[in-house]
Amino acid sequence: MSTPRTVDRAFEAALYDTSDDALDTAASLLAADPAADADLLARGEEFVATAWRRGWQPADLVRIVRRELDDVHVRLVAALIRSRAPQDGPRGPRWAAQLDAVPHQAPPRTDRFSHATAVLELYRLLLRLPVLEPLEQPGAPRRAARPESRALARIRALLAKAEATGYPEEAEALSAKAQELMARHSVDEALLAAGAPAPDAPGACRIGVETPYEQAKAVLLDAVADANHCRAVWNEPLGFTTVIGFEADLEAVELLYTSLLVQAETAMTKAEAGQWAGGRKRTKTFRQSFLAAYAHRAGTRLRAAAEAATAASASASAAAGAAAEADLLPVLASREAAVADRAEHMFPQTTTTRLRGAADAAGWTEGTRAADAARVGRRRPLE
Repeated sequence: MSTPRTVDRAFEAALYDTSDDALDTAASLLAADPAADADLLARGEEFVATAWRRGWQPADLVRIVRRELDDVHVRLVAALIRSRAPQDGPRGPRWAAQLDAVPHQAPPRTDRFSHATAVLELYRLLLRLPVLEPLEQPGAPRRAARPESRALARIRALLAKAEATGYPEEAEALSAKAQELMARHSVDEALLAAGAPAPDAPGACRIGVETPYEQAKAVLLDAVADANHCRAVWNEPLGFTTVIGFEADLEAVELLYTSLLVQAETAMTKAEAGQWAGGRKRTKTFRQSFLAAYAHRAGTRLRAAAEAATAASASASAAAGAAAEADLLPVLASREAAVADRAEHMFPQTTTTRLRGAADAAGWTEGTRAADAARVGRRRPLE
């Protein structure tokens, strides 16, 4: 009959000794004792619960395992997350959405030794996870799920069209329209919140910044966040950026960054094909420079589109009455200050980093052209 001692001996051998020999010894112990499987699973759920207490969320855990290990480990941690979920209780709509996105593929069927080895490799990683900045403020009420607004539905539709089109100019124009609508939606949310009985407070979310060319992608995400009244702090070792802002703005950042990344990679592939046809082979430096230039120029144009839309909203308020116009700018300034304060509280110490590898002139030119193809000036108001 098995006792927890089998798992204890395996953990003593493998989790605190990173050598391959120690891992083989521990895996052999577990493989020889099928009765230890239930305890091994329970220990895994404990590791997941500890990760939650350290500030990790389901998407973070899946992302770090995918980044550091292999697909079999992703399936194992996904199974642990799903097994643990009924004990966690409801944690808000963003957490629920992450649980829904957890992979559902079962771990592959294999021999007991290989399975035990993979489990121990996963637990080694989970054991060493650092503490992360909590995304929820202590004592803050959990946000209830809310139906998607008409504005967000229109934004999603615009970005879907931008991703689907084969014409860079059209993609840029659609993205600019989406940014204008995001800015007006943000103003509407700000005025609505200002009149609510209890003032809204900034929240935070983490967005994965995947390899390769993660520096340029982090710059693009920072530009999108800045254009949408948010602050972004990149954690390079762990492969994510924390974005701080009000909920409607966080939703806008997630949508627009994901879409722009798809568009940038599509445009980059097309531009790269032209470079290859011309006899150039420096793919890595071209791509790094392309994405860096795209991020830089896209940020400039996104900010311009957001400012134009905000100015249009202020003009509309003025037309409705002088008092309405007077209310808008203080509300926006107050929200900007609240976001800055929350960011400073979460990250009292940050550093800047220099963008590396953006030295390919052709890549920079093509990336700028891809981000600069469309007109993003004043357009007729969106219905």
